[in-house]
Amino acid sequence: MFDRRLIEHFDWGLLVLILLIACGGLTVLYSAVMAGWQGDGLHPLFERQLIWMGGGAVIMTAVLFFDFRHLNELNLVIYVACVALLVGVFFFGQSGGGSQRWLSFGGISVQPSELMKIALIISLASMYTTMVSPEGLNFRQLLKPAVLCAVPVGLIVNQPDLGTGLMLLLIAGTITLFVKVEKKVLVILGALTGCVLPVVWFFGLKAYQKTRILTFLNPDLDPLGTGYHIIQSKIAIGSGMITGKGFLQGTQNALSFLPEQHTDFILSVLAEEWGLVGCTVLLILYFLLICWGLNVAYNCRNLFGSILAFGITSMIFWQIFINIGMVMGLMPVVGMPLPLVSYGGSSVITNMVGFGILLNISMRRFYTG
Repeated sequence: MFDRRLIEHFDWGLLVLILLIACGGLTVLYSAVMAGWQGDGLHPLFERQLIWMGGGAVIMTAVLFFDFRHLNELNLVIYVACVALLVGVFFFGQSGGGSQRWLSFGGISVQPSELMKIALIISLASMYTTMVSPEGLNFRQLLKPAVLCAVPVGLIVNQPDLGTGLMLLLIAGTITLFVKVEKKVLVILGALTGCVLPVVWFFGLKAYQKTRILTFLNPDLDPLGTGYHIIQSKIAIGSGMITGKGFLQGTQNALSFLPEQHTDFILSVLAEEWGLVGCTVLLILYFLLICWGLNVAYNCRNLFGSILAFGITSMIFWQIFINIGMVMGLMPVVGMPLPLVSYGGSSVITNMVGFGILLNISMRRFYTG
């Protein structure tokens, strides 16, 4: 029998926020790819993004029709399937930009590392549901979640895709802190991290990754190479000033001075054309989205749903935080798309699935164990 409470509790506010950000993202992407475009009709990248957005909306809607608690039962299947896709990348993956990250299915390229974000969140939420205690988790209890996280992170870093690998670690760490750990565990892990960082720098990072970090500290070390992205991004952001140059009027974008303007550095396009005002509006929408997600986690009566909602919200937060810090020169350059704004099919689908799960939990927040 259909539960009428699902309609009564549907979260229209969250849906409106998602649609506003998506529409704003399409507007900025249109400018990023159409400015200076000499071809006929719409740019192929914009057409593909429209298709991905439409497909993502369908998937998000489909996610609403099943009880989110079933994800607790299917967590192992979802996790193993995504790990299998990551392994498949090494044998059948497509290369691009110096890395091998994509799988092609009938002409459609999918980035399994993006899908792994959702799979890891579901698996950790399922595992922590049975482990939560007032005292917090100890080292023995954290061993299994650590292995669960280490497997996909190791596979992703070897693609190589250090940015997404670190993203998984941030998500896992945030969820772990949410469910609470013992204080002595935090102290010991902090000390171990301080000891491991020098080893990672000298033996773990590749030459280009070290260069990115050094260039982040001083972009002028290589202004025409690795520092070029940051320098041009800062120029675009600064030239927009308060109200921007106007829609399709960004010179850094139109003259192709700004690299990756439709993906990782799309916020620079927004800043140049819409200025501080446009960026502030987007940041307010993102802030409301994060607060809304936290509210869903707080109000959910089901522990698995609460942890799951928090994990999805942390994923969105870290993507926003890292991308904005990157384009402003406050963080090293890594491949991190801006949710619902940057071009990218796998990113759109992953975020739409995440939003679908959030809406699902919100409309079933009165469900218990």
